[in-house]
Amino acid sequence: MTKPSEAPSPERQKWQAFAVCVAVAALTILDLSKVNVGLPSIEASLGAGPTALQLIVAGYALAFGLSLVPSGRLGDLKSRRLMFVIGLSCFTVASLLCALAPTIELLVVARILQGVAAGIQMPQVLGLIQQLFQGRERARAFGFFGAIIGVSTAFGPTLGGLLIALGGPEDGWRLLFWMNIPLGLAAIVFAVKLLPRASTAPSGHNELDLFGIVLLGLTILTLMLPFVLTTGQGDDPLRWLFLVGFVVFGAAFIRWEQRYKARGRSPVVHFSLFALASYRNGTLIATVYFCALPATFLLTTLYLQQGLGLAPVYAGMVTIPFALTSAVAAFFGGRLVERYGRSLVVLGLVLVAVGFVALLLAAVLTPAEITPYAMGVGMLLAGAGGGFVISPNQTLTLAEVPVEMGGVAGSMGQVGQRAGTAIGTAAAVSTFYSVIAGAGGAAGADLAAYHEAYRNGFLVVLGLVTVALVLALLDLRARRTGRVASYSTD
Repeated sequence: MTKPSEAPSPERQKWQAFAVCVAVAALTILDLSKVNVGLPSIEASLGAGPTALQLIVAGYALAFGLSLVPSGRLGDLKSRRLMFVIGLSCFTVASLLCALAPTIELLVVARILQGVAAGIQMPQVLGLIQQLFQGRERARAFGFFGAIIGVSTAFGPTLGGLLIALGGPEDGWRLLFWMNIPLGLAAIVFAVKLLPRASTAPSGHNELDLFGIVLLGLTILTLMLPFVLTTGQGDDPLRWLFLVGFVVFGAAFIRWEQRYKARGRSPVVHFSLFALASYRNGTLIATVYFCALPATFLLTTLYLQQGLGLAPVYAGMVTIPFALTSAVAAFFGGRLVERYGRSLVVLGLVLVAVGFVALLLAAVLTPAEITPYAMGVGMLLAGAGGGFVISPNQTLTLAEVPVEMGGVAGSMGQVGQRAGTAIGTAAAVSTFYSVIAGAGGAAGADLAAYHEAYRNGFLVVLGLVTVALVLALLDLRARRTGRVASYSTD
């Protein structure tokens, strides 16, 4: 037994710090999925319309994406530990504001603030894992990380349903946010005590490109905003003009960053990272995959609650098989990725596609009384594949990234995932709601209309999974033919 006066070993310290990181990452990701099941309750309690409900989900992802890169860069340059604690503290306060919100407008604002806080802390998690572990040990760490993220994403709706059942249909949704407060406070204490203080920033590269950050923020905002504002019910077509701003700001950002680096200064994003085939392709695969995954859970929750009339807790339980099998697969995926590489991700995406097809067929072809159970079988298959996607892909994506670039590299990947969440959710859910609106709205739509709505929305999801699979196959082919590039600071 270790005596109280003895300091823990460096190995134990690493894993203790890792435990804090993944616990906070799980808390952050839970808020992307558990709130989905509370949307009907929020709608009834606060009189929320489709745009407000979309902002609660996609607005969180939008704010998350906007704050990721500058926060990751600050963590790389200054202190990941400090940025982690700041983000976690703000997340806890924002959760309190969400729990107390008296109107839908204040809830949306608090939810966006919560997304900003989540974007501050998440890149520190990835940067710290890069900093703490190397080689096979890093793959093992990402295996655990992927398992926890998979469970958090898939178990979120079940947890949300349980909390709503405990709190009642009118105000039970507030418990979704109240639960973050004691957990956040405890995590702050452990973070201050256990996270490493050392910085990995190289000397002479400690400036922050503020103008570049503003340009990047405008680029991300104008890309995600039209999708965030897409509900499928009376949307203003002029919202797509924001994409013109995305092109303009994106081009200006790239040009500014190139000139900034040519002057011998350190830009927000080192574009040489994208010369790494492992990083570039892994980021693309994760972006498209996260277009599909959150949309799947939201579509399924809406269909089960509104179409089949299931209580939130039972609707959420349909995702439990995904959570269990994805956790197991992610754990083993972290151990197998060094042997099988991108082939493991390809296998995972094939299983996800098969599981999602089974999920769709179960939803629209089985009798209503057995539909939830049949959909659980599809979730079981998809979860097994999902565990072989997230964890191994994360390991492969960051394998060749220098440690001092870990935060910004991870945050760029997270930007892709959050943008994917907003885009995929908007595309699938607006397709779902457009069918329901055409059938007379939620009050007038019959089960056949919900079948059609779920099928049409889910075809969007299947198309996205297919794109991710094609990207993984192209990357596998490139690896086998030796077309790779190494990181360069030039």
